[in-house]
Amino acid sequence: MKKLRSAFVYTALALGAIASQSLPAMAAPDNINALRTGEMRKLTVLDTPSQLRTDVEWLSPDGKVTLGDYAGKWVVLNFWAVWCAPCREEMPTLSALQTDLGGGDFAVVTLASGPNRPEAVDKFLAENGAANLPRLRDPNTEQARDAGVFGLPVTVLVNPQGAEVARLIGGADWNSPEARALIAAFRQ
Repeated sequence: MKKLRSAFVYTALALGAIASQSLPAMAAPDNINALRTGEMRKLTVLDTPSQLRTDVEWLSPDGKVTLGDYAGKWVVLNFWAVWCAPCREEMPTLSALQTDLGGGDFAVVTLASGPNRPEAVDKFLAENGAANLPRLRDPNTEQARDAGVFGLPVTVLVNPQGAEVARLIGGADWNSPEARALIAAFRQ
């Protein structure tokens, strides 16, 4: 019972923290619900964007990186781990999306959450056709906890101001026509 109560309190606090960081209302694209088809029907579009912490330091082979380093870009921020089976399936689709759309005002950012060793991250990405994706790690799950991520994978669409506008819990084909249409609608 004590564990259940602790889990409830933790979840309530996390959700409250997310809500308290909301930005002024910004309408989602008018046609967004019509575009939520196929695997993308699992996508939750926020009525009001929720500001994410842009100062949490992530580890990379080249030093420290933050979400703030992606300011001005639309970001598909994917939380994953080397032990996550659905992550193996969706990683190649994230890689293809980065190959086709990455650069300029768009980036796919993969963030290994939890105690993922650097060599395990490298091996995972290489084995799953995603060597072009960033090797970023959040070993203490600080970014994930702040964003209210309680399971993996979770993918968050982040606007150029660093605010979450949509979230998909679970794996998905991020290179599908449905995913690309949704991303294009937000970027307009």
